[in-house]
Amino acid sequence: MIKDLKGKKSLALLLDPDKATLDRLDNLLKVASDCGTDYIFVGGSLTFNHPDKLIKRVKRACDIPVLLFPGNLLQLTTNVDGILFLSLISGRNPELLIGNQVLAAPSLKNIRSKIIPVGYILVNCGSRTSVEYMSQTEAIPSTKTDIAVATALAGEMLGLKLIYLEAGSGADHPVPTGMIRSVKENITIPLVVGGGLRSADSIKAAYSSGADIIVLGNGCENDPSLLEEACKIRNDF
Repeated sequence: MIKDLKGKKSLALLLDPDKATLDRLDNLLKVASDCGTDYIFVGGSLTFNHPDKLIKRVKRACDIPVLLFPGNLLQLTTNVDGILFLSLISGRNPELLIGNQVLAAPSLKNIRSKIIPVGYILVNCGSRTSVEYMSQTEAIPSTKTDIAVATALAGEMLGLKLIYLEAGSGADHPVPTGMIRSVKENITIPLVVGGGLRSADSIKAAYSSGADIIVLGNGCENDPSLLEEACKIRNDF
């Protein structure tokens, strides 16, 4: 589960079952464990492989809490420490606002303690991303900070426990620091930021602007040093 942050910064490694390279995974997980990565998120917007196999491998390799980051109903599993129960509040697709959640709820009713309600906000940071295409929604323009703030506020007022600002896998650039700062200044729940974070400078800027949890993706397989650097940056806050 997401621990009580109380001003502390956290770091999550996102693993996509379709993209994780198994021959590199064990080394990446060792790096994640050694540097003190807080969470491992498993899932993706276009996942054909069920995440259970990857989750079991992660759990064998390390003791880092594993949270499901489901892109669709086919990815649901209870073999995790927590489930990010996502509502795509930046879009107007009713299936991703509440429809899929209604279908999933009966299967999850006996593990309510693992459920973490999340307001998922897509931000357009350049090229159209897979999650934007698959969700059939338009992301909030990166220049429309006021819309992002109002959306995040609405999510908190609806009772969601986390706000997740997502630039998307393959984004040209991260969520703007001004948007992160403004959203953080207006909500009282933890703020997660992911997508487009490919350098130590961008990670540090996101943390400095108010991100409570930074999410790094499968790109860390090719460059595990980025994960190590991110842990060092987190520890400085």
